[in-house]
Amino acid sequence: MTVNVPYGYVKDPENPKHWLIDPEAAQVVRRIFQMCMEGRGPQQIANQLKADKVLTPTAYKKQQGRSTPHPNPENHNGWCDSSVVNILERREYTGCTVNFKTYTNSIWDKKQRETPIEKQAVFLDTHERIIEDDVFEKVQVIRQQRHRMTRTGRSSIFSGLVYCADCGSKMQYGSSNNGNFAQDFFDCSLHKKHREKCGGHFIRVKVLEQLVLKHMQMVMGYILRHEDYFRTAMEQQMKLESAEKLQIIRKQLSRDEKRITELKRLFIKIYEDNASGRLSDERFDMLSQSYEAEQKQLEAEVIALRQDIEVQERQNENIEKFIQKAHKYVGIETLDPYALRELV
Repeated sequence: MTVNVPYGYVKDPENPKHWLIDPEAAQVVRRIFQMCMEGRGPQQIANQLKADKVLTPTAYKKQQGRSTPHPNPENHNGWCDSSVVNILERREYTGCTVNFKTYTNSIWDKKQRETPIEKQAVFLDTHERIIEDDVFEKVQVIRQQRHRMTRTGRSSIFSGLVYCADCGSKMQYGSSNNGNFAQDFFDCSLHKKHREKCGGHFIRVKVLEQLVLKHMQMVMGYILRHEDYFRTAMEQQMKLESAEKLQIIRKQLSRDEKRITELKRLFIKIYEDNASGRLSDERFDMLSQSYEAEQKQLEAEVIALRQDIEVQERQNENIEKFIQKAHKYVGIETLDPYALRELV
């Protein structure tokens, strides 16, 4: 569907419509996602890639003799934050094809606008994945969070993850000016602004880290000791949750598909009425525009509903992935940003 495949992939010589992983570029993509999971922002990631003299996507493609619409950059290692963001937000790295990313209002207004994610057409497992689904989704959540740094220039691996248990407001990170890490803390942002609305909630970062690490060790240990029971219990719980959601989604999908079929029939009818003179041109234009707008909206909704059904039906895969992570973090003794983002 595209002439220029994403950085990290190459066209299959035997089938140009199929993508193969480019090992060297894919390793850079994985590293970018890993740095984001560790809490680094796009500019920090770009600076690190510059320092390590990693070729930019355009420079790399030029070096490999591949076509690219962009001119050869003056600085072949000049990564910028926008290039990093483009990679972090590219869903194709999870092995899917994404269509209808942009749209134009009409033939007179050719400006391309971004289509909302829920209205894009996503086709799963069309090529080999570079990034796992859960890592991609967590990175999108991280991208929406603000990582507040203190005046001392420090930040916490928990930034953006801690919320007040009573009011639900974010807890803000703070540190002492004497450079003592043991004094770093989180306190309720609502309490700081409106003391009467929420009490003074406060926790030391070192205490939070100990509690989270202890809980992780307990959960990982439980899964490893009772893996079969955990799998069965989770499957039963997810089946109950998914069954209700699937019933609602499938009912809506059936209604939408029925209405789309009806609209197609109405299109034919008003066309015949207009051709025979029973319907004026003005009335025909008004009805056809209305039907067309409704049909487009319904077709986009149908795509989104089918994707929701696929997600619900693949819940068991998520359980298996989580169990694999439990094995990966057996005996975890210290928390690092990647482990925290992957497990929480």
